[in-house]
Amino acid sequence: MNTLQVGDTAPAFTLPDQDGNSVSLNDYIGSNGKQVLVYFYPKAMTPGCTVQAQGLRDSKSELEQLNTIVFGISPDEPKKLVKFCLRDALNFTLLSDVDHSVADAFGVWGLKKFMGKEYDGIHRLSFLIGLDGKISHVFNKFKTKNHHEVVLDVLNTND
Repeated sequence: MNTLQVGDTAPAFTLPDQDGNSVSLNDYIGSNGKQVLVYFYPKAMTPGCTVQAQGLRDSKSELEQLNTIVFGISPDEPKKLVKFCLRDALNFTLLSDVDHSVADAFGVWGLKKFMGKEYDGIHRLSFLIGLDGKISHVFNKFKTKNHHEVVLDVLNTND
């Protein structure tokens, strides 16, 4: 697993969102004055992923004030993502990376260990992509319940 670092250019990607619409990173970086938080999570509607998503949901207005939009990426199908959005009233875009090609490009797909089993999956990491399309921060030290606070702390420090 070769995770992208601060200063690396974020890989361009286009993925289907929870409604099946194509979303391209390039449409959001650059001239529109927004930075993009791309957060990778293992599986929609599981306890840790739910807590993490709810924190971001509840922080949406603060994130918007800091000119930041959120994309959550998992290997789930769009039909599962729409259920997740509806169940938890999520107010940001979830993207479906079924073949984990985007997770691979960011270096967050790899061997995991859980309860004595080894398997390939998404490592829970987030990337802040600046207006120039480069990664300005990698979030790799957080708990699901305080992820949004860690993100807001960095955004408020950069402002």
